[in-house]
Amino acid sequence: MSKSSFQGTTRRGFLAGTAALIGAPAFATQPLPVQEVEVSQGYDPLRPPPVPEPPVRHNISSFQAKHWQPYFSNLHNGAILVDTQSRALHFWSEDYESHMLFPSSVPLSDEMTRRGRTSVVRKVKGPSWSPTPSMKKRNPEWPDYIPPGPDNPLGTHALYLGWKYYRIHGTHDTRKIGRRSSNGCIGLYNEHIAKLFERAKVGTQVLLI
Repeated sequence: MSKSSFQGTTRRGFLAGTAALIGAPAFATQPLPVQEVEVSQGYDPLRPPPVPEPPVRHNISSFQAKHWQPYFSNLHNGAILVDTQSRALHFWSEDYESHMLFPSSVPLSDEMTRRGRTSVVRKVKGPSWSPTPSMKKRNPEWPDYIPPGPDNPLGTHALYLGWKYYRIHGTHDTRKIGRRSSNGCIGLYNEHIAKLFERAKVGTQVLLI
């Protein structure tokens, strides 16, 4: 299965597609069948391929359809759930009609992982990037600023969260997806963050677990 096959679905399409795959209602709790995701070649100039985990072909065997109700009291402005264990991002639209599920990268360590509730406070297409003070301390050779473009670590789109320095963003280094590979942010394939960017809004609820 190619990475583009994780694109969002309407509730009707999701129900039909999930039932066809696993023979059970949508939002079932059992894992989907193991399917490999093609890994394309991209490169983030600021970081070599992720070191903590060996190079492998990613799969979606740990992905599970989820109900939104255990995590949110409502879908006002839509809702984003980031599951750092399964390394997946879920989005539910405010009108209850759309559920999107994407593979993601997660922070390198638990110390870098922030969990809890926040919201989208800013949306930027073609984001620029500057390292945080702690990043610069760990990596003094990194540049102070990278403009939008193919060398930018934030990829093509970024959703800025209420927590300072935390974002959900794209990446040009596709090897990061499905791995512990970030300095704290949540990364998606560029085509997936573009789809999420279209549907999420300033004020969309975000929960990291």
